[in-house]
Amino acid sequence: MSRPRSLGRRFGWLWAAYAVSVYGSGLGFGALALIAVVVAHAGPGQVAALAAVGPAVGALIAVPLGPWVEFHRKRPVMITMDLVRFTAMATIPLAYAVGWLGFYQLIVVSAVVAAARIAFGAASGACLKAIVRPADLLTANARLESTNWSSLAVGPPLGGAAIGLFGPVVTVVADALSYLLSALCLTAIRDRAQQGRKVASSPIRTGDLLDGWRHILSQPVLRALYLNNLLVAGLIMATEPLLAVLLLRQLGFPPWQYGLAFAAPCVGGLIGSRLASRVVARYGQHRILRTVGALRAVWLIGLALVRPGIGGLLTVIAVELAIIINMSLFNPVLATYRLEHTPRHRVARTLSAWSIGQQTAIAILTALGGLLADLTSPRTALTVIGLLILTSPLLLPRRDHTDRSRPHPTTHIKQKATV
Repeated sequence: MSRPRSLGRRFGWLWAAYAVSVYGSGLGFGALALIAVVVAHAGPGQVAALAAVGPAVGALIAVPLGPWVEFHRKRPVMITMDLVRFTAMATIPLAYAVGWLGFYQLIVVSAVVAAARIAFGAASGACLKAIVRPADLLTANARLESTNWSSLAVGPPLGGAAIGLFGPVVTVVADALSYLLSALCLTAIRDRAQQGRKVASSPIRTGDLLDGWRHILSQPVLRALYLNNLLVAGLIMATEPLLAVLLLRQLGFPPWQYGLAFAAPCVGGLIGSRLASRVVARYGQHRILRTVGALRAVWLIGLALVRPGIGGLLTVIAVELAIIINMSLFNPVLATYRLEHTPRHRVARTLSAWSIGQQTAIAILTALGGLLADLTSPRTALTVIGLLILTSPLLLPRRDHTDRSRPHPTTHIKQKATV
């Protein structure tokens, strides 16, 4: 078996920083929702509000960050955002230790982390474009995608076991420390790899705040993918707090089984991400976006069928496995398409706009899902969400004149830059 092709030392350090961070987040998967349920005794509406209000406020804070990131060096921005996330997460175990941890603190931490994540993502996307050749973008995105899913396969079971042994905030400590290690890895990337110029003397204009959305909405295919992503991401993430309440409170699943239900299917992420380059080479970029984009939406309705016991656990694992295989194949292809069709001088603003829209959609749909669960039940809300997501393929682009089904779409970039 041949060794994976090297994409260079700078990508290696960026990949290492990403890996450390996502593995820490994998350990802390669902930690805030779990703490809200176990420590703050939150109900479905409050858990949904935690998942909705924090990211929504974070998205609002991040609106002016896109232009700011665009015109500053990307490595210092990423390091700063890592340190911000470390500080925010570290307040949770400190408050818990002195008995001051409350529900509203969890919302504030969620908002700060969400805003920092958006800024970090915008900077890292621009950095990725600067240090990886255009022909290697899909390979790089697939490796990042694979790392993300492997962290979720390993992290939640270990995190659930750690919570059972050491208490509800131990995984938050691990998540916070991972941001420090990520910042340390980023210091090894030389400044020459960063293409953003610091222009602190240039004030941010209103047009700069909207430029990312202008670019997305001006391109029919990118616009269709964006709208589809808003609906799919929002509905999938809206199920997380509902499942937390259904599995942990109503069906009596222990925390380690809750973690296993989401960790085991993440092995499918390794399958999908490793297939990305091959299937694009065979079928073409647009066909994969269209077909796999539709397939990832048909499975979510299965979560409404969850029952107590091993059968219910296997149901969640099967549904999540099907969704994740398709998502992990779709995501790197989408990320590469975005990069190929975004000019260099708009990379950070476009990525910020994309993430802000996604976080806002998640916040709105999660809040609505929580409200529906309060009025009816978590199972009813899961059923409605599963039916709504079946309409999402209607938003996928029907044709893309720039995709000629060539083996490597990254070889015929028609614009100067990528996200």
